[in-house]
Amino acid sequence: MKPTYSLEQLVPYIRQHSNFYRKHLEHLPANGLTLKDLPLTHVADYWSGSNDLSHWPVLTGDVDGALVFKTGGSTSQGKLAVYSHEEWHAFVSTFGASLSAQLNNGDRVANLFFSGDLYASFLFVHDSLAHVERSICEFPFTGSVEPDVLADAIERYRINVLAGVPAQLLRFCAYLAQHRRVLCGVETLLYGGESLFAPQLAILAEVFPNARIASIGYASVDAGLIGASARDCALGEHRVFEQQTLLEIVDEHTGEVIEECDRTGLLVLTNLTRRLMPLLRYPVGDRACWREPAATPRRKFALKGRSAHSQRIRVGVLSLFTEEIHEIVQRVAHSEQWQLLIEQTGPKDVLSVKWVPELQLQDVEPVLRALREALLAHYPAIDDLSREGLLEFRVLSCATTDLKLHPRSGKQLRVLDLRVYDVPRLEFA
Repeated sequence: MKPTYSLEQLVPYIRQHSNFYRKHLEHLPANGLTLKDLPLTHVADYWSGSNDLSHWPVLTGDVDGALVFKTGGSTSQGKLAVYSHEEWHAFVSTFGASLSAQLNNGDRVANLFFSGDLYASFLFVHDSLAHVERSICEFPFTGSVEPDVLADAIERYRINVLAGVPAQLLRFCAYLAQHRRVLCGVETLLYGGESLFAPQLAILAEVFPNARIASIGYASVDAGLIGASARDCALGEHRVFEQQTLLEIVDEHTGEVIEECDRTGLLVLTNLTRRLMPLLRYPVGDRACWREPAATPRRKFALKGRSAHSQRIRVGVLSLFTEEIHEIVQRVAHSEQWQLLIEQTGPKDVLSVKWVPELQLQDVEPVLRALREALLAHYPAIDDLSREGLLEFRVLSCATTDLKLHPRSGKQLRVLDLRVYDVPRLEFA
């Protein structure tokens, strides 16, 4: 059974059982509400207290017969996401059915996503592969498999599909290139968890010359289903899960719902299958634009980078949280003015934390070093990615005028994602 609720069924239930949404919607009438009547969910308020599931006001009931996952961050600070078993089954079975479009009968799939410490990606892909409408064989390696073991296994077992995050696939590429190995038998690379960029395609093609590259689909453990990957999608494009979600693109400044094509805004989701941890007009943290007219079935959209107000930023396998960075900058540099800049040079991401020193500060170098050390201590994966040549990390002092502002509101942007998301190559077989 795959329970899907209408908005008319969902909203009264959520208002009755979720203290957070009862307060969030208290100014609205009891009946006759449409999607546009609902205010956007404030993400920081939504997640406040989520590490204590007994008292988290978002939940509509007790966490019994449920699955609990971590959405990112350190073990002590990571936010927790909750699914009933019925909701999880609906999640993976729907995603698995959509994934059928990217697989063929007889495919042998290496699952290279990460597992452990309450992370969902490996289990999610594993459970989804069990619901694809193709006759396939899964090899559940996880992301911790050693590259030599993986390379030998691919040849020995004739594995022809690799599924993992881009950073993991690029790590494997670096090993293969270093050892002058080319895996001609790999026919499909399915990536997820982070966008793939044009300079990285050439690197993948060197060691997987016969591989078609496609998104495995777009989902997150907090928001659930977001977009399905189809054969007619370019890299970064997905199609709406029409029955399970209401997906909107809204202007980040005015809140206006965008319907025209190629106008970028904030991606907002209402999940129609989840009641235990409900999501009504929830900003997922990405920017996007429509690629097809409004009446198109399973309407196609394209990702355009992280929102300037995103609470969580993914760079490769690294998850960064703006509130955590803010606390570190405040504590170490005594500054409220900072900005996270994400760029790309070839296949390498460039991550810069820019901050404005206090006026009376005579020597910024000691503070620069202390700030860098504090950030590296909090996010040790930065060092790992830097050693592997996948990331350049910089901590820079700057003037207030160097921090970019929103062109219309004049507000300071916390996150500036300058990576190029338009990749012209299509994902046809």
